[in-house]
Formats: sequence, C-alpha cells, structure tokens
Amino acid sequence: MSVQQESAAGGTAPAQPGQPGQPGQAGQPGQAGQAGQANPRGSNACCFCWCCCCSCSCIFEEINVEITHPNVVHALCSPKPTLEEVCSWGQSFDKLMCCPAGRNSFRQFLRTEFSEENMLFWLACEEFSKDANKTPVEDRARVIYEDYISILSPKEVSLDSRVRESINRNMQEPNLQTFEDAQLQIYTLMQRDSYPRYMNSQTYKNLLNTLSEQSPEP
Repeated sequence: MSVQQESAAGGTAPAQPGQPGQPGQAGQPGQAGQAGQANPRGSNACCFCWCCCCSCSCIFEEINVEITHPNVVHALCSPKPTLEEVCSWGQSFDKLMCCPAGRNSFRQFLRTEFSEENMLFWLACEEFSKDANKTPVEDRARVIYEDYISILSPKEVSLDSRVRESINRNMQEPNLQTFEDAQLQIYTLMQRDSYPRYMNSQTYKNLLNTLSEQSPEP
C-alpha cells in the first residue's frame, strides 16, 4: 500500500594514490561522502529528470536524498511513463501509486512541499512487509522506527497519538504488522492532502503536456 581505517599506530592512514575506488581515504573527513557522494553517473546523466525538461528515457537519479534502505532506492527508479499511464493517474490515487513512474513523479512533487518523507516511509513499509525471509524483522523495524517514527528524526512522519503509541508498544517485539496502521494513515494523508495539489501542479501538467506533444498524430 526501503543505504557506510585508522592505522594500527593510531594515526590516519595516508592517502593511497591510484586507488580511486576507495572514497574518503585521504584524511577521512568524517566520512561525510557516504550519504552525499557525487552521483556515479556524473556528467553522463542526460538530464535532471524526465518529468518536465526532456524526452529521454533516463531513470530517476537520487538528488540529495538520504535513503537508508537500498530497496527503497530501487522502488523510486522508473522508466519514462507513457501518455496513457500519466492520464490514468488522474483517475485515482491508487492508480498513481500502483505505477512506479507515478510514484516517482509524485515523490518529486512532495519534495517541493517538504513532505517527501511520507512517500519514503510508505515505500519502506512496503519493503518491510515483503522481506520476511531476509534481514531479521527486529533490525528492519528499528531502521524504520529511527528514520520515520522517532521524534528525534528529521524525517519524522505525522501520526496521531494512538498509532504512535501502538508502534512504541509493538517495538518491544516487532512483527510484519507493526507499521500497518501507520502506513495506512500516511497513505490516506497523501491521498486527501497532497494528491489533489499534485494533479493541479506544474509537475504533473508539464509531464502531461510533454508526452502529449510527443505522441504521434492520430
């Protein structure tokens, strides 16, 4: 309905020339390059995104977004949508969210409203409920809690007290249903609050116009 050596004598190991595949070795300034390192595609990327400024079919690239679950990054990547798909997003929020390209475009809009964490939380919950046989539930639940539920997190989502208290209790022995109520609440929030604004936004209109212009004449 989810992404981090000192020498034995105690000093910082000198930079090793000729080893470009080990970022941060030279001085290791807080290892700050892990979350915000340059896009590996560099200048080869053909555009910022497909949604409003070009017709190429490149995929979404992370732009200053810190995502802790690699599957969430994968879920946000999508090919360029078709005109038919984009038109269907206006029929219902469910159709928008069922389409990878729709989620991607909607997420970019949420970023402009400073509420991107809602989409990231929803995606993290989707992956959480599907990865039952991989990383232990407790570990994955803790990551989601610290990223989106904790009041100390800069990406904390807005939940009512009942749902928040339920999660706090369940975190003692988390299971695959721990975040179900919270995920539904955030989904409903996006549907009622952000979705109508997205449909009237330039983000959506530009994408629709671009694809309409590219469509062959009947």
